[in-house]
Amino acid sequence: MKRTLADLKRGERGIIKEFSEENIPLKLLEMGCLPGNEVEMLQMAPFRDPMYLNINGSHLAIRREIALLIEIDLIS
Repeated sequence: MKRTLADLKRGERGIIKEFSEENIPLKLLEMGCLPGNEVEMLQMAPFRDPMYLNINGSHLAIRREIALLIEIDLIS
């Protein structure tokens, strides 16, 4: 089953697997949202949008529509 950042629950962690670079804002790439980096769900706003993440020490807020495009492998 394909898992994305949008599937993470609070406190869960994953490794960014892949995504299509033309669909991801350049700013996210510059802040470390790259394949192989670890991501942790910190908090989710009401209605699950935006999502607050820790990606390699950077705290980011991203929209759910972007999170659905970023595939991850869950860390257990």
